[in-house]
Amino acid sequence: MRLKGRSDAGAQRKVFKNLIPKLAQALVWQGAGVERGMTYAQFRERVPLKTYEDLSPHIERMKKGDENILWPGSCQLYSVSSGTTAGRTKYIPVTESMLDHFKQTGLDSILWYTSRTGSTRIFRGRHIFLGGSTTLAAIPESEPFEAYAGDLSGIAALNLPGWVERHLYEPGTEIAQMADWPAKIEAIVERTMGLDITALSGIPSWVLILAEALRNRAMDGGHPVPHLQALWPNLECYVHGGVPVTPFQDELRSFLGPTVNFHEVYPASEAFIAAQDAEAAAGLRLMSDAGVFFEFLPMADFDEKRLNHLGEKAVPVEGVTPDVDYALVLSNPGGLARYVIGDVVRFTSTQPARLTYVGRTKLQLSAFGEHVIEKEITDALIAVCRRNGWTITNFHVAPLFVNSATGKTRGRHEWWVELKPGTILTPTGPVMAVELDMELKRLNEDYEAKRNGGALDAPFVRLVMPGVFEQWMRHHGKWGGQNKMPRCRSDRIIADELGGALQFAKD
Repeated sequence: MRLKGRSDAGAQRKVFKNLIPKLAQALVWQGAGVERGMTYAQFRERVPLKTYEDLSPHIERMKKGDENILWPGSCQLYSVSSGTTAGRTKYIPVTESMLDHFKQTGLDSILWYTSRTGSTRIFRGRHIFLGGSTTLAAIPESEPFEAYAGDLSGIAALNLPGWVERHLYEPGTEIAQMADWPAKIEAIVERTMGLDITALSGIPSWVLILAEALRNRAMDGGHPVPHLQALWPNLECYVHGGVPVTPFQDELRSFLGPTVNFHEVYPASEAFIAAQDAEAAAGLRLMSDAGVFFEFLPMADFDEKRLNHLGEKAVPVEGVTPDVDYALVLSNPGGLARYVIGDVVRFTSTQPARLTYVGRTKLQLSAFGEHVIEKEITDALIAVCRRNGWTITNFHVAPLFVNSATGKTRGRHEWWVELKPGTILTPTGPVMAVELDMELKRLNEDYEAKRNGGALDAPFVRLVMPGVFEQWMRHHGKWGGQNKMPRCRSDRIIADELGGALQFAKD
């Protein structure tokens, strides 16, 4: 809201000017040449792009209580994140300045909603925030220093402005602490059925589970209520972010109600990046004046093994071009500088700066040179399922290598798909494979060329029984909260584990 009258570029210049003196007080960035009053050109020249692996040794020192490492002072709070990959757990510093950032951007995102809808009715009722547990775990290796880690959504819920906690926040502090998600859903149902709920936020899969539980409990003439607006007449907004909502949109509309507005946000453990301020097709407005400085590395130049040499390829917001894919780079008030978070974005406009989430730098299919991104995979499956009336529960795509008689290696994509039962037309793997193949050819020229040239075989689809994806997520501690299923990888790490989960489900 504060951007009125100021360009995104102007807001980012002010953010950079305020951020540099803080970074200049930290030992790591002093060593990299960061100093008060330096220009952006100097910053870009001196400070190389960083990954979590680069900063991990310094974060370990911070967790033990060492001061002035990446940010002035010490840091006791850390959000735990593994992104959407199957990699190691990340501990992202959440300083007091970062808490201020999340408070500001969370409020801004709701104000942008009221601005674009022209209504403030959302503030007349309660808001259900279906986030991770607010119970924080002590980090044992930090002793004797006291440091704590938890889900960012839980940390944010613990640090809400007082008026939000008193007048808006649900499901209340006791239920918010619960980590057992089936029990948590039941407790939320019991607490909120008789309340005036105007807004609901959370990962689509868990919102659907909550909505089904509420509908089945709130009987109307002996039958479940048709949707949540029949239970909560003033429900007007569903806030979603973190995963693409499109695979679940039709089912969410059916469960929530016909006039519920969808409001998209783009949060990450490292920063609140963007939020919807116009129609969904316009993209999400960059949070350019909330204390985080953004840069964008063209994916055409992206090479994870050479990031230390690509710093001068990254551009600030005034240097971006619409319809170009960029790896997102940020510097935040938690001490991360020129940090490559692993997300790929694409700008829909530059004045104002609006973007869409495209996928992850690591979550794409390129084992055979096809360069298929997460968004294209998702869009292809959505198109096929909508044509046939199928409802997606979860999915994952990986390369499948086959040795031919000539000794050469050709390959195909292996799709693992779980659909909801009860569709009119019963799907089969071969039928779905043909349609997915056609959709990806339409969406991606590289894929089409590889298929038509014989370098890539037709895809193979596994329609799996219910419980396979849940088993994988439980095994990796990703069941509940803000966790999401990785949609694709160029290796078989997850696919092979899904195979194990499938066998477990059969047994």
